[in-house]
Amino acid sequence: MATVAVHRAVLGDGRPTLPYAETGRPGSGPPLVLVHGYADSWWTFEPMLRAMPAVLHAYAPTQRGHGDADKPAKGYLPEDFADDLVAFLDHLGIERAILVGGSSGGVQARIVAGRRPDRVAGLVLLGTPALLADKPGVAAVRETVRTLKDPVDRGFAAEFARGLAAGRVAPGFLETVVDESLKAPARVWRETLRGLLETDLAATLTGILVPTLVVWGDRDPLLTRSDQQLILDAIPDSRLVVHEGAGHVVYWEDPERVVRELAAFAAGLRR
Repeated sequence: MATVAVHRAVLGDGRPTLPYAETGRPGSGPPLVLVHGYADSWWTFEPMLRAMPAVLHAYAPTQRGHGDADKPAKGYLPEDFADDLVAFLDHLGIERAILVGGSSGGVQARIVAGRRPDRVAGLVLLGTPALLADKPGVAAVRETVRTLKDPVDRGFAAEFARGLAAGRVAPGFLETVVDESLKAPARVWRETLRGLLETDLAATLTGILVPTLVVWGDRDPLLTRSDQQLILDAIPDSRLVVHEGAGHVVYWEDPERVVRELAAFAAGLRR
């Protein structure tokens, strides 16, 4: 089992300070940077980080407003998170990385891949929506989130997290995920979701020329196979891996398999 160390990145220039987890050591290829999704933190990738082989060097930052990161009054559009991601790469002196976006974290990852291909060696999208505003279940979530007050209700956060998985997830890990989500104030839940729904997500798929791996669970309660096909059609050098029986968060349900897929993808980039 890999050792996971936690640090803080002081980005400066008015940007927030972000905690981040790190495992592995510098190797011959670009490191992985794992980008979490809505109301999450770096902890969402903890099972994956523990399963990482030594050959992989990985970072997982917590984004602004979430977890133990700074919580500025504004700046919760996908492009704001994308700008922070580039600043994070700069802070650590990472010239090129493999960006791994979990759920909506894949939106900011693909924004960086499209705008700054010089900084991205490859892109991995784990249960990332092509579009979001068209999803039937999202409207109900938005209405609930609009009424959230501090402190955010634990029952709501727990139901939200449980609804993302189709298979078994360790109860202790799920409790930690809920604990982390409750660190985000109600305004961050509202503004982050508003940013996702009001951004032209189709436009964020344009101009991506880096090799891309799309990973999707066929029991995803949110994303359909046709939604994932939009990503494949938009990105020329992309391919799909399907986890049968898995839900939206494949990296919770089978982190070891996802790590194997990441390792194979990274090895392919070095050839």
